[in-house]
Amino acid sequence: MGTVVLEHLTIGYAGKQVASDLQATLQAGEFTCLLGPNGVGKSTLLRTLSGFLRPLEGCVRLNGRDISGLTPHERAGQIGVVLTTKPDAGHITVAELVGMGRYPYTGFFGTLRNRDRRIVDEALALVGIEPLKTRLIGTLSDGERQKTMIAKALAQQTPVIFLDEPTAFLDFPSKVETMQLLRRLAHELHKTILLSTHDIEQALQVSDRLWLMDSGALHVGSPRQLAADGSLSRFIQRGNIRFDADNLRVFIT
Repeated sequence: MGTVVLEHLTIGYAGKQVASDLQATLQAGEFTCLLGPNGVGKSTLLRTLSGFLRPLEGCVRLNGRDISGLTPHERAGQIGVVLTTKPDAGHITVAELVGMGRYPYTGFFGTLRNRDRRIVDEALALVGIEPLKTRLIGTLSDGERQKTMIAKALAQQTPVIFLDEPTAFLDFPSKVETMQLLRRLAHELHKTILLSTHDIEQALQVSDRLWLMDSGALHVGSPRQLAADGSLSRFIQRGNIRFDADNLRVFIT
């Protein structure tokens, strides 16, 4: 199980506070999308939840434990992270990159055993990229590369997966396919999945829950709930951009 709780969390860097008193919960089996304008602190929040940044105040608890007290090895067994940056791994195969997700279990030399290879194959199958197993990373499309990174996170076998704008470089069909894949993985594998995205309409249609960061505050609820209380309208509507709260659609007039 992967229950993540934000307790009066203040995030930022030394000398710079980005957002304060954030309170929210992520539950296993739910697909949550993190929305917000550029510069609001979405990446800072994800880095804090992943343990890469320490909170300025408050804490993040994973299954009741403060993640600041976990060792890097313990965190690697609990939290998988997929970043926007493209991996600099053009001369290794898809299977080899996905196999790197087994590093919390393979020891110092990273030698894969039969069980590790089986888990890698299962991760490739779950993401639907078995035919790419022997392809070099440098030959993949952006969509194929992103699926490989998701498979790597699955091979890590963590209950929690955080993704920072995983659809940023993808064409529209690949964006939709990736979002649907992540929702299916959350539901079928009972994982806790949170991703940041600028693809608002897709998030409205496929997410179980939204975290909306705006003006230093964090609004939490289902898409319907945040549409009903006006949070989404305040975030989306400006100029000739209109939000249809009844149908969860964005229009340009």
